[in-house]
Amino acid sequence: MARESIALLKGKVDIARLLDRLNAALSEEWLAFYQYWTAARMVTGAQRVDLKREFEKHAQQEMEHAGALCDRILQLGGIPVLTPQEWFKHARCVYDTPTSFDSEYFLKTILIAEECAMRRYQEIADMTEGKDYITNSLAKKFLTEEAAHEQDMQDFLDDISTMRRLADTK
Repeated sequence: MARESIALLKGKVDIARLLDRLNAALSEEWLAFYQYWTAARMVTGAQRVDLKREFEKHAQQEMEHAGALCDRILQLGGIPVLTPQEWFKHARCVYDTPTSFDSEYFLKTILIAEECAMRRYQEIADMTEGKDYITNSLAKKFLTEEAAHEQDMQDFLDDISTMRRLADTK
């Protein structure tokens, strides 16, 4: 625990509430990592090879987010979620067992998860704006990266739609 980090926040931020939000984000990052990891191994259909590579890259980034969140939770004197069972209790962004392995299915479900993650980081950024510069910077950085992930998923969906449209005109 970083005593001065906590002292600087006294009276500015409800640390218990912030730790709750950070643990929720941590839980969601672990679920996002697993969603990408699973998708990379199971994806079939259009752009499978490119998607496998993209999903693996995003899984690594989600794991990095989880590591940074864990570090910040510890700096603030908290205990990070320690079990997968806790992930499901804390997460607002859920992970459902895939019902299809088609590329469009994975892209659409991941797109929903990325949008949820963006809302979480916006919430943390708003909560810490002008009060906790470290957590705020982290939230804004992750919000930017999740927005890029969202755009990547949408671009793949748009490409598949274009390919389908072109195939239908032949």
